[in-house]
Amino acid sequence: METFRMDLIRKLRTARKLILVIMIPLSLLPLPLIYPSSESSCAYVLIVTAVYWVSEAVPLGAAALVPAFLYPLFGVLKSSEVAAEYCKDTTLLLMGVICLAASIEKWNLHKRIALRMVMIAGAKPGMLVLGFMCCTVFLSMWLSNTSTTAMVMPIAEAVLQQLVITGIADAGEDSEETGDGSLSTYGKDKASKNQLELESKKDCVKSELNTFSEEQNGLPVTPRLGAHFKHSNGHLPETQISVTEPPQEKPKIRRNSMYPTKRDHMICKCLSLSITYAATIGGLITITGTSTNLIFAEQFNNRYPEAKVINFGTWFIFSLPIALIMLVLTWLWLHILFLGCNFRETCSLSKERKTRREIISERRIHEEYQKLGPISYPEVMTGVFFVLMTLLWFTREPGFVPGWTSLFEKKGYRTDATVSVLLGFLLFLIPAKKPWPFNSEVKEPSGDEDDEDEEEDPLAPMITWKDFQRLMPWEIVILVGGGYALAAGCKVSGLSMWIGRQLEPMSGLPPWAVTLLACLLVSVVTEFASNPATLTVFLPILSALSETLQINPLHTLIPTTMCVSFGVMLPVGNPPNAIVFSYGHVQIRDMVKAGFGVNLIGVLVVMLAIMTWGVPLFQLNEFPIWAVMRNTTGSF
Repeated sequence: METFRMDLIRKLRTARKLILVIMIPLSLLPLPLIYPSSESSCAYVLIVTAVYWVSEAVPLGAAALVPAFLYPLFGVLKSSEVAAEYCKDTTLLLMGVICLAASIEKWNLHKRIALRMVMIAGAKPGMLVLGFMCCTVFLSMWLSNTSTTAMVMPIAEAVLQQLVITGIADAGEDSEETGDGSLSTYGKDKASKNQLELESKKDCVKSELNTFSEEQNGLPVTPRLGAHFKHSNGHLPETQISVTEPPQEKPKIRRNSMYPTKRDHMICKCLSLSITYAATIGGLITITGTSTNLIFAEQFNNRYPEAKVINFGTWFIFSLPIALIMLVLTWLWLHILFLGCNFRETCSLSKERKTRREIISERRIHEEYQKLGPISYPEVMTGVFFVLMTLLWFTREPGFVPGWTSLFEKKGYRTDATVSVLLGFLLFLIPAKKPWPFNSEVKEPSGDEDDEDEEEDPLAPMITWKDFQRLMPWEIVILVGGGYALAAGCKVSGLSMWIGRQLEPMSGLPPWAVTLLACLLVSVVTEFASNPATLTVFLPILSALSETLQINPLHTLIPTTMCVSFGVMLPVGNPPNAIVFSYGHVQIRDMVKAGFGVNLIGVLVVMLAIMTWGVPLFQLNEFPIWAVMRNTTGSF
């Protein structure tokens, strides 16, 4: 009997997701049956979809398809009306950005940028962390947080391995420097057993990039980057090293650890966590930086079509100071937490204060940069497209001066998606080799040996459809479409107005208190649920709340959108966290302790922004006309 009971429990545990998928709709079915109205039917669909998203009983993309068949079944929306919500302007915007991201990844432009910035920062622990954070923030502005972390982390891992190798060599009894400054045979042998080369296998990077997006924050991922490095011979160039160091007590060697000293372990923790936090910070800066920004922009523009206040330029102006302040404060927090407060020792740029290990680490970084060779023609073209896309986004409708769209007679036809798709389309046409016959050689991207036909074709384009498809997050596209469908259902059914009436008791709270409560709430929820799903559920509720309380909707929606990205305390919070955690340098308690501080910093900085420079930028002190019109008509 006991065996039967244990077997039954085991089977129920195995089938718990299937049971949840079946029981949730059945248990909630009395809601539309007992109260047969459009509001109750829409609420039923909304709750079922939200539970599926939060519990992840089914994949996020599959759960996003629930409104596509339940709305027509309950008579909330026609099937054709629901289908139209699954492909919007932001879908095209994302497709164009992915084309550029595919070109950056294919031609290793991200490696060149990252290594160059680290070379400028130097190998002092504090400056090394700051250098990696700066390059990660910059890349994450344009690429997904997941892709950026998957690209930068192998570079950081190579630097960390060099640091550990040098520490092990220093600890060996025979690892003294020879007369010419090179390591002895013992040091070389010890290093060869631990040396990890920077270049990882292509299929490993593909597996990480297929989880695109912090953007699919909360999606299950199985990072494998840490296990796919080739071993090198560990030989260090025999260059004269002359370093004068003050006499100091040698740190105690940790014999039962993979790290020579506790300080080495702290450096590995600090650098690893700094990359995932920097990826999150960088994703805040641009509309395309993360899927949650895209979800907000599309839902806001659909709900308030007369607003015309959210575009690439206004978002960038508002969010850039937030990112810069968060970058500095996060770096200080991680430095104090893991490296202590001796900034003079860890951040000095003076060559006289560099240790032997730091000089060897700098040499390693320089060697990796030299492996990239001179900048190639495809890298130049990718950089040109990157700059051109940014300039066209900024100058489309800057606000303070007429943009380039004023040159056209019909207004409102051209958006950021128009620019994105146009330049993305051109990347499929422009050859990857110089058009003139002399010096037509081009450095082939690493890992593309399978595409031999493409390499032999002199007119092979910058990117192919395979390159695009490998990075295109179709699951996120469907997820965003599901959010639009839910919003459309709330608009037609009147559920949003009903929710707003239930929130009237909060009318006594000041705007900043309402915003702070919303930020704290989503910051907690997003630690356990998908970021896009969390925002999709909260946006209609907070919009209705703002209209009911006569608060500018941007006062609550923008901070909430930013705070929903701060799922940084657990490995399951978002894929970048999982990627960093898979390398084994940090434990969950490290992520919780460091992430709590970063989360608190983020909420405070966002609140500071919305109460200061956000007020004149978005006229937050008044209830705008476009919100009054929306409120009086009673449409969603």
